Amino acid sequence: MRTRFFWLCSLLSVGAMAQPRPADDPFLHRLYDRLHASPAQTKYRTIAPMPIGAVYVQQPGEGETEMRAHFRTMKQLGFNALKQIMTVPGWTIEQVQLIALEEGIIPWWYGEGGWQSITPALLKTLDIPVNTPMAEVRQHPRMLAHQQELLRQRILKSDALMKATGKPLKDRSVAYEPELGGRGFDLTDRGKQLFRQWVRQQYGTIERLNQVWNQNHAGLQPGEGDPFASWDDFEKRYGQLGNKEYRHLHDILDFKVEHSLESIRQTCERFRAFDSSAVFRGGGEIGLFHPLAWYGVDLERVADLMTRYGSFYPSIHFAWHYGEVNYELVRPFYMQASLANDFFKGGWAATWESTGGPQQFSGGRGGADFTVDEGTITQFLLSQIAAGFRGWGAWAWNARTAGWEAGEYALLDRHNQVTARAVRMGQIGQAANRYRDELWAAHKEPIVGVLYDWHNEATWAAMSESGREEFRLRPMQARVGISRALINANIPFEYVTTPDLAKGLGGRYRVLYVPAQVSLSRDLVRQLGGYVRQGGRLVMDVPSGYYDEFTALLSTKAGSEFEQLTGVTIRDYQGSGVNRTYRLGTTPVSGMIATLQPTTARVVSRFDDGQPAITEQTAGRGTAVVLGYEAARMCFRPGQAAAENQLISQVLGNNQPPYRCTDAIVYRLAAPAADHYFFINDGPARTASLTTGAIRYKAVVDALTNEPLDLNRPVPLDANSGRWIRAIR
Repeated sequence: MRTRFFWLCSLLSVGAMAQPRPADDPFLHRLYDRLHASPAQTKYRTIAPMPIGAVYVQQPGEGETEMRAHFRTMKQLGFNALKQIMTVPGWTIEQVQLIALEEGIIPWWYGEGGWQSITPALLKTLDIPVNTPMAEVRQHPRMLAHQQELLRQRILKSDALMKATGKPLKDRSVAYEPELGGRGFDLTDRGKQLFRQWVRQQYGTIERLNQVWNQNHAGLQPGEGDPFASWDDFEKRYGQLGNKEYRHLHDILDFKVEHSLESIRQTCERFRAFDSSAVFRGGGEIGLFHPLAWYGVDLERVADLMTRYGSFYPSIHFAWHYGEVNYELVRPFYMQASLANDFFKGGWAATWESTGGPQQFSGGRGGADFTVDEGTITQFLLSQIAAGFRGWGAWAWNARTAGWEAGEYALLDRHNQVTARAVRMGQIGQAANRYRDELWAAHKEPIVGVLYDWHNEATWAAMSESGREEFRLRPMQARVGISRALINANIPFEYVTTPDLAKGLGGRYRVLYVPAQVSLSRDLVRQLGGYVRQGGRLVMDVPSGYYDEFTALLSTKAGSEFEQLTGVTIRDYQGSGVNRTYRLGTTPVSGMIATLQPTTARVVSRFDDGQPAITEQTAGRGTAVVLGYEAARMCFRPGQAAAENQLISQVLGNNQPPYRCTDAIVYRLAAPAADHYFFINDGPARTASLTTGAIRYKAVVDALTNEPLDLNRPVPLDANSGRWIRAIR
């Protein structure tokens, strides 16, 4: 067995290149949709479920009458599912599920996604003509009755299982399982034993292990003695290796990921055997700004696993999952949802665990003073839809009544009264269901692809040992920085992973931005070279190219593949902002800088001391740009307008965005029937002018109210809120 890394390298080495951009599919949507194609994903695309759910928390004294009132209110507002049910003693979840189902609320987070597949055979059985439009099929009385009975039988079957075993069937994964050790590089005794077995399977020979684990370099041997002489010697001396050698630390994280994935797969199989129509959800309650690789988590591989079994999701709670970005919300809303969606390109991703109301006391750290009103909910949900999510599950409809989280996170107020935020979530839910087929057919049309590489993140994690914890956050900070600059400039972008590139998706992006790629494999250099030669614009910042895939120094000397791609060699990495501060024009530079020595590249900009700061090389039909400083990470925090403008000018080159708006953030999804624009306003009430360039529309309406709009006039925006515009082709 070989690791995913070596599988990826083998793909790259045989010349997997970016697919050309056909005239009728310039964004490679067909390839995008195939990346996670399966019978399960085909079923979801056919049904196009749009679950709008929330957790129902049974409160003391509530019985059937009160429950039915809750569920009728939910349905009236626009909710159609329950994310979860929590009962008081004396009640079972199954009892509440049956009541919800009778009131027209599907009592699972996946809503109609848990229906039986709508096939020609099922249509024939129900005597529904096979040429009936799907929108009509979903509402056909015989189809609704059939699926309702299937859901009812699922509840009864689950009830029987609970009575027989005393526990429910596990229907979801958690992102982090400490079975083999704590976070990071900690391993239990059993974990160490299994890891040593895993290492043997990965590398085959002790010679290969010594090569990959840098045993031919000075000072990295176990006990600083000799390299491993044999597998028996490896068994005896592995514990003496220490933390100076980074690649074996990377491998511990990779081992934990693979072990966790196998556990999730087995859980999925048990779930599928119990009910082949129900939907499994993979992901978990882990913020996407956390150092995921250091946790031993690879959410992209979890998403890959969901191809056969269900839906992929992140948990999104403000007080839990935004600490690493200093509890900033508006722009990180879109970043987090986009990263999750982009891990599962073509698959069903959504936020099945998300915030419904205020939270002041009950977070991961506590003390973050949020306002969660209808405006915040609008910003939040429109960002999720714009990112590609299809549905959501809010925690919660009503609040817990004592102790932990009492009075928090809920759509209802502390007295169980409907709030403006509940009404707004329902309104957005109604619109999402009204346009569900368009949203399921919609795609982003990105100008820029921002590279995400789990192995690079794992290398940063390995470097964080010995008290240097902040290194774990460096790649995230750079990713946030470039994302912030793109969002503020209204440049459509998408996160693209190294497996995506290996599958030919590079041609989807006019620009490929590589942030903080401290571990740059030689095979990835070749892949990037192919992307550039075929016409792409590659932009790479510092410290990309510091290490190779094994954490040995990457050669950038004249004649190296790096130098041939970029037209520069990197003589050293220095720093700015401590004992010396360099400037680009009037903008001070902070962080690492590269000592660039151009060979064939032209110098675009120089630091104030005259040394090259930015270079550009033409290769084939494209260009490769090296930003010799931490350009993306400098934009991590808000308010860095000069750094953002400098970054965007180098990212775009001659490329132009398809639409413009200088007065608000605007995201866009493109569908065959209509384009959907999502305006996000994080300031006072204002108007915003949207220019769509060469794109012309038959009509434009507010998606929530159906109010006609004229894009030749400024669009009014409420303060600290958002607006969803549907532009009909």
